[in-house]
Amino acid sequence: MSTTQSERLRGLLEPLVTDRGLDLEEVTVTPAGRRRVLRVVVDSDEGVQLDTCAELSRAASEALDAADVMGGAPYVLEVTSPGTDRPLTAPRHYRRATGRLVKAHLSEEAGGGELLARVLGVDEDGVEVEVPGVKGRRPSTRRLAFGEIARARVEVEFNRKAAERAVEKSAEKSAGKTAEKTGEARRAEASDDESQEEA
Repeated sequence: MSTTQSERLRGLLEPLVTDRGLDLEEVTVTPAGRRRVLRVVVDSDEGVQLDTCAELSRAASEALDAADVMGGAPYVLEVTSPGTDRPLTAPRHYRRATGRLVKAHLSEEAGGGELLARVLGVDEDGVEVEVPGVKGRRPSTRRLAFGEIARARVEVEFNRKAAERAVEKSAEKSAGKTAEKTGEARRAEASDDESQEEA
């Protein structure tokens, strides 16, 4: 895709995206056999709903047909949200990754090398992360300026959801036991009241 076409596509699609409270993250055109695939990646702090993608796809298709920016060759329009392994290149990406584990490649100024850490907080200048402890040591926090991060990605955690579900189930069981105890206490109170009435 030429720079001119990329700029025209962004200029055409960005207003449609921002009007729906979304960010336009990426626009790519790739060959797929005899056709091309125009992939539009959008995101927001609240995520992207399927209905929103479908509605945006219809609006974008109409705008593209009217502008003829894709030329006469056939193409397929794909409107989607970013994958979990997408690069973190802007402060909003780190903000949306709060609580997630990321792998960062540090710049030479920051000492180089890789850093695996969990995002705790983000501001305009950088990110605060929690670095896992090694050999039984406690985790430590570290502040990274955006300029100290050469590149970074979210790490996929297969056990993360399982752990969250386990915590939820534990909380549900605890709530269930509390409800049972409350019910037993109420039944005991009712029994006491009946005994007092009989007396």
